[in-house]
Amino acid sequence: MSAHQQGTELDLSWISKIQVNKPAVLRRAEQIQARRPVKKEWQAAWLLKAVTCIDLTTLSGDDTASNIQRLCYKAKYPIREDLLKALNMHDKGITTAAVCVYPARVCDAVRALKAAGCDIPVASVATGFPAAQTHLKTRLEEIRLAVEDGATEIDVVINRTLVLTGQWKALYDEIRQFRKACGEAHLKTILATGELGSLTNVYKASMIAMMAGSDFIKTSTGKETVNATFPVAIVMLRAIRDFFWKTGNKVGFKPAGGIRSAKDSLVWLSLIKEELGDEWMKPELFRIGASTLLADIERQIYHHVTGRYAAYHDLPMS
Repeated sequence: MSAHQQGTELDLSWISKIQVNKPAVLRRAEQIQARRPVKKEWQAAWLLKAVTCIDLTTLSGDDTASNIQRLCYKAKYPIREDLLKALNMHDKGITTAAVCVYPARVCDAVRALKAAGCDIPVASVATGFPAAQTHLKTRLEEIRLAVEDGATEIDVVINRTLVLTGQWKALYDEIRQFRKACGEAHLKTILATGELGSLTNVYKASMIAMMAGSDFIKTSTGKETVNATFPVAIVMLRAIRDFFWKTGNKVGFKPAGGIRSAKDSLVWLSLIKEELGDEWMKPELFRIGASTLLADIERQIYHHVTGRYAAYHDLPMS
């Protein structure tokens, strides 16, 4: 990953002027979803690009060392080798961008990746995921422990109450503490946009998170009733663009929750390209948080290579 985004001083005058034009955002979202994002001959290349941007995730109550080991193996070998050879991509070192696990499973992931001889980053959710309703001291300690265990990326979740009640300085101060607790680890701030009340709040929370030093802003925990949506993404991407124009600092974007199909991944990549440009279409600045998406991408690549749709026995279970 690139160097840390250092953030800026809190600028409440900027925050106070923000007002999102919801009808315009919804029209833009409809346009994105209505057209084919990629021509058929380019789809395999774009799907492989999507693979390299996936944070392969398991956040289940029954996670064990053995299923973390399987997750890490899949992260290193996300697409079957014969399919990559057919595309002449078998020697390109294609892996997922990271694996993402609960703090208690970080050691398992670090151990499994080391045994596999690869340097894929381990990301960990923290700060009372998914609700952020534990004491701040506990949330900060959770970050520090995950980093000590080897996580190099921390996905924190904000206290939504601070957004809903307009406590922007308190939100800024809290995320600054998260930034400090991360040390050398990269900070990805989950906004839980489905629980923020309005698109204007989404923009304001995005801006506060970036001012406070977040390396990425992320839509959702995947546990909310509404997770990654295109209207929310457009607002967040416009905030990233505005922040870059004003400060020169590049912040990454991570949609998460409900992204399951290869077609979805192509639409998300197309949206990034149109809103932020080619420079953001790389794992340093774009991630997709997903647990089942990879299986459908592999099925679509199988179809591209063979002309057939995969039967149950044609592809290994993820």
